[in-house]
Amino acid sequence: QVQLVESGGGLVQAGGSLRLSCVASGNIFSINAMGWYRQAPGKQRDLVASITRGGSINYANSVKGRFTISRDNAKNSVSLQMNSLKSEDTAVYYCNAAGVLYFFGSGYVSDDYWGQGTQVTVSS
Repeated sequence: QVQLVESGGGLVQAGGSLRLSCVASGNIFSINAMGWYRQAPGKQRDLVASITRGGSINYANSVKGRFTISRDNAKNSVSLQMNSLKSEDTAVYYCNAAGVLYFFGSGYVSDDYWGQGTQVTVSS
């Protein structure tokens, strides 16, 4: 079916930068929106940034001006450039693909998918 594979997490000092990448694979026809969510220990999973197929972008207030999301529709990929990282950015980051239209069996199916998560740790 469809898989999302993330890369780019790690440990960085406060003020540093990291870049997360996510690629969706499978017999995909199109993806409506792609984005990144994060979940810190004991907290709910929250939206960090999202981008639609047409390029409309939404950021959480806490990351505006520091994070930049980008997408390559041809490669079914999404990236998140994270600058000026803070300790409060520490979390597991999950890639999300919403409205994935793919060919299955004798027709097309639409569904949402999550990546396995990648740890981002910012030391102060």
